[in-house]
Amino acid sequence: MTRQRFTLVSFHAHPDDESLLTGGTLAMAAHDGHRVVLVTATDGEQGLAAEADGVGSHLAERRREELERAASALGCARLVRLGYGDSGLHADADDMSPFAQADVETAARRLAEILIEEQADALTIYDAQGGYGHPDHVQVHRVGTRAARLAGTALVLEATVDRELLERVLKVVSAARSAFGVFSALGRDAPLGRTGLYTSRRLITHRINVSRHVGAKRSAMAAHHSQQRADGQVRVLWQLLRLPGPVFRLAFGREWFVEQGRRPGHLEGDLFASLRHQPRRRTAASDLRGGHGTARS
Repeated sequence: MTRQRFTLVSFHAHPDDESLLTGGTLAMAAHDGHRVVLVTATDGEQGLAAEADGVGSHLAERRREELERAASALGCARLVRLGYGDSGLHADADDMSPFAQADVETAARRLAEILIEEQADALTIYDAQGGYGHPDHVQVHRVGTRAARLAGTALVLEATVDRELLERVLKVVSAARSAFGVFSALGRDAPLGRTGLYTSRRLITHRINVSRHVGAKRSAMAAHHSQQRADGQVRVLWQLLRLPGPVFRLAFGREWFVEQGRRPGHLEGDLFASLRHQPRRRTAASDLRGGHGTARS
């Protein structure tokens, strides 16, 4: 019996988001022979970095190079950058058109063109609150949801984190603040603070075991050198990459998703479960140029 192969498009806000939230899943999908396409909305020029990494366009150039290395480490077949401005944590970018303020319909049509070109079977985005409230992450949810509808992409999965598990981790980390003080910043400056982060376990539909692919995930995270350092500050990514192997595997051996349109209940371990037992077909998609319905086959 021939094993089904799918095309997965993974849509992210900034370089390094792909590695932190979905790196294990993307690496596993690529390893299993599926086509993985990575799309990023911005180049992350508003990210916190050291003076040596530059600012603005100089930092964006460095982060583009880092993203290419991370995508290679994860086995992505294609990388597409949409080139929107990084909005910053509070959508205060002023040198480029920030993604958070982009017209949703226009941005969605750009992404839908990629979905149609790739004949994508599945799309990953973020949950409705963008995980922790970053305006670019919220916009990824809006744009991705609309793009999937325009393109007729059958499976939309919202990358997230088990909220209850995260809350337990934060409590443990807070208790060890003297050793891991950097982690106390997690949620402190985020728009949502430490409450309402990511998704409650009862709403999650997929828990993917990626423990066999944490090596690829770690390599992808490590590719983002600029996000491991900042003058006078120790970055979370730097600390995470220094976790011992077994601890890193325990921390990053699972990834979570919410499938749009699927009732929560049994936690699915197969990302493509909803696609495996149905005919490989395309739903009706809007003509992005003329507005007429078209069918893909």
